[in-house]
Order: sequence, then C-alpha cells, then structure tokens
Amino acid sequence: MASTLAVPGTYPTISDALEVAPDGAVISVAPGTYRERIELRGRTLTLRGTGEPGTVVVDAAGLEGPALAVLSGEVTVEGLALTAGDYPAISAISARLTVRKCQLSAGYGPGLQATDMSTVEATEVQVQRGQHGLVFSDSGGTVESCEIRGVSDDGVIVRLGADPVIRNTTVAECGYRGVYVYQSGRPVIERCDVSGTGDAGIVVANGSSPRILQTWVHQTHGSGIVIGAGCTAVVEQCRVEGTAEPKVSVDPRAQATVTLSEGGPAPRAGITESGAGQDAAEVDRLLGELDAMIGLAGVKNEVRALIDEIQVNEWRRSAGLSVGAASHHLIFTGAPGTGKTTVARIYGQLLKALGVLPNGRFREVSRRDLVGQYIGHTAEKTTSVFEEAMGGVLFIDEAYTLSRAGGASADFGQEAIDTLVKLMEDHRDQVAVIVAGYTKEMLDFLDANSGLASRFAKTLEFENYGPDELVLIASRIAQNDDYVFEAGLAEALYEHFSQIERDRNFGNAREARKLLEGMRKAQSGRLRSLGRMPSRDDLTTLVVDDLLTAIR
Repeated sequence: MASTLAVPGTYPTISDALEVAPDGAVISVAPGTYRERIELRGRTLTLRGTGEPGTVVVDAAGLEGPALAVLSGEVTVEGLALTAGDYPAISAISARLTVRKCQLSAGYGPGLQATDMSTVEATEVQVQRGQHGLVFSDSGGTVESCEIRGVSDDGVIVRLGADPVIRNTTVAECGYRGVYVYQSGRPVIERCDVSGTGDAGIVVANGSSPRILQTWVHQTHGSGIVIGAGCTAVVEQCRVEGTAEPKVSVDPRAQATVTLSEGGPAPRAGITESGAGQDAAEVDRLLGELDAMIGLAGVKNEVRALIDEIQVNEWRRSAGLSVGAASHHLIFTGAPGTGKTTVARIYGQLLKALGVLPNGRFREVSRRDLVGQYIGHTAEKTTSVFEEAMGGVLFIDEAYTLSRAGGASADFGQEAIDTLVKLMEDHRDQVAVIVAGYTKEMLDFLDANSGLASRFAKTLEFENYGPDELVLIASRIAQNDDYVFEAGLAEALYEHFSQIERDRNFGNAREARKLLEGMRKAQSGRLRSLGRMPSRDDLTTLVVDDLLTAIR
C-alpha cells in the first residue's frame, strides 16, 4: 500500500513532505495557499488536493520557475490549482505526467508545457490564464475534456513532431490562434470546440500532418482552418461557421482531404455519427458512482428514470421511430450540503455518455455571474455565461436570489430570468440548465416568469441526511484522509448528530466535514501534550475525547 504524507497535517509545506517521501508515495494536500515551487527529478509520486476545485493552490507567481517542474520520472497531479509568473504553471521534461482536475494559470508563459519526449495524460484540466494554454514539443499523450480559455496568444501549440491526441476539449477566447500546429506536428484533434479566437481557429504549417475530426470551429476573426504549404492534413466531418472567409484555406502546395458538416447540429464531443453514439460502459460507471453516494435514494431513482427514458429515446431514434421533444433542464431543491452539485456533475457526464450533450462540462454560477450593474448589462452577462456552458451543464446555485425583490438591482435579476427562459428554449438540445436552492424559495423563483416552470423536466428533492448517514459520511472522509475511529466514536457521533436541530442553517455533509476538522485539531492538541513522539496508531486514530473537545 502506498504511503500517504499529509500537508499541512504532518508536514508544513509540500516541499517538506517531498523531501522524505519514498517513491510511490501520495502527498495529500489540504485546502490552502502554498507559496512554493515544486521540482521533481526522477521521482514516482502522486500529488493530490483534498478540497473542492480551486481550494488547494500552489502559488509560485513571485518565484523563479514553474509552479511544478517534472524532470523525468512518473508523476500524477490531481485537484490542484497551480499558478506561475512568467513560466509554465506545469513543465514536463522527459517525463510521464498525469494531470487530472487541475486549474492552471500563468503570466507570460503556458499553462502546461511538455518537451523532450514527455508523455502527458490531461483530463478535465482548465487553463484560466497565460500566454499559451498547452504546448507540446517533441512530446505526446492525450488531452481529454479540458478547457483553455482567455489566454493572450495561442490556445494549443503542437510542434517538433509532437503527436498528442486532443479530444472533447474547448479552446475559446484566445488572443491569437486557437490551435497552432507547425514544425512537423502530428496531432489528432477530435470532437473539439474552437471559438472566439483573435485570428484563425486552427493553423497548420511547416510540414505538419494533423487529423482534425468532428470538430466545431466558429466565431473566429480569421479563417476557421488554415492548411499551409507542404502540409498533409485530414479534415473530416468538421463544422466551420461564423468565421472569416475562406472558412477553410488550403494552400495549393498542401495535400489535404476536407469534408465539412453543413447545417444540422454542431459536431458533438464524444459522439460518432453512426449508431446511437452511446457509451454503455461509461453510463454504467457513472450510475455506479451515483449509487456510491451516501443516502439520496429518491434522487437516485429519479436520475435513473431520466436516464432510462433518454436511453430508450435514443434507441427509438436509431430505429427510425418518432421521439418527442425532451428537456434536460432540472430543478434541485433542498438544504445545503446534500450533494446537489455532485449529482449535477454526474448528470452532465451521463448526458455526454448517452450522446445527448457534446461534452458534459460543468459550469457553476450564482447571481453575481449573471446580473449586471446597469440596464442591458445583465442580458449580455447572462447570455455570455450561457454560451460558455453550451454542450454541458449550467448549474445555478441559490437561483432564487435572482427573483428577490428589494433594492435597485431587483429588476436586473428579473432581466436575467427572462433572458434564461428564452435561451433555455432556443438551446434545449445543447445545454442542461439546473437551478438549485431551498425548497420554498425555489417555488417563489418559478413564479418570477410565466414560462419558467415549463422549461424544466422535473424537480428533484434532496432531503437532509439522517444521523446514520452523517456518521457514514464522516467515516468516509476520515478514511480518505488516513484516519480511523476508535471503538465507541461512531456511536458518539450518531448521538451528536441526532441532537442537532435540522433548521435551514444545517449544512448536512458540510457539518460532518466541519466537525471532523475540529476533531483533527483536537487530536493535534492531545498528541502534542503526550510528552513523546506519537506512534503511527496515535497519528491515525480519532477518539471520543477529540469529539467532545470539538463540540464544546
């Protein structure tokens, strides 16, 4: 079993943990901002953030070098937000690197740079700022379900014979080109969405030979796709629209096969044109992930019923039978901490696996993301957010705050609702909107526009967790962080949760997490007073006294 080193529990910094970590170890990093650089040479390690997305931050903005530099070795990075100054957020040199669910930001440098025969497997990575998004030089790997948005120069660069496979990835709002392939680059660009570029969407130059498949290139200031002299390219079943003319520019000295999809829906990420386009194995995996959540029996049954209906409709469509129009918009009601956000994410991925949505990506927003500060600004902000979520899930938390009266901004909230109603109808096949909040307030929200309630297919009620479920949640969190409960602690937790009043301020799973954090702090004080070095069992065991100290 791999050893796990906790930061800052046992070690104050990530660098401290790395100094003593054996190969194969897992560095478990709690939420917080760590102002340090990580440099790994020839190591085999996993760096794993334990908090919500964006809460575990490695900030090297004021330091000389990348936030994470991997030189040879095999490293996995999960759940970290990495920020650099004028260097890459992540640099891989002759390394095998796996990056999952990370957020990358840089100044005058790329989000991720792979060089010297590196292999990078990137999944659900967001590049939020930088000169470039991803740079592959003489390297390869797979980029799956990632997002590069708002970089100042090129979104993706593939050069010096690099051959990554880039799938189901969004490249948007880049200052120059979306994807630049040159110096004999050989990427596969499949089921991607490239838009809003300052110049061309995809540019191929200097003897490169990419395959560009089922990709949507749109709203670019330059041509959609440009194939330069001496290049060999396959452009197959792509949709190019809203670009400068010519939409596809092929130099006479290039060898290119180009077939475009004209009209109809844009190419969908993760979907083939033949058959139903359903990934049965992925559907089963995601339903298993849903079933593994604690409690929520009613919600699980409702989601399964929705998925069954969608699956049968896709089978009917494949058989040439009529299928009625369906909305995938949902209402989630209930108290905080009951798993609404997690279920929304899984639902989006299920719609992707069923071939209903192109990418299943998840965009969570609140009132401040939708409501502007002056007349006309709100419609613009709401439309922009909606377009960013196209192809996936737009999750609006505490949606009822849009309809609250009082103050000068009340009408602007109403404007956001009215804009959403129209967009939800116009694009119901391209996005799933999920609104969430307290049950009573959500009823008031639905009354804010006469057409709002009819836009949603179903309401799912998330009930408060019972005491036994909260104990199980606390136990699971503790186990994931390498803690165990002494005999009698689970019963004491049950008694504590049974006595808590379930009012509107009760946080459910958040209460369990908060209490567990208090118990860890109590354990730290208890161990420091032992007068000796704690044993491994001491370090991993939480006791009833820790609970009593935490709830005082």
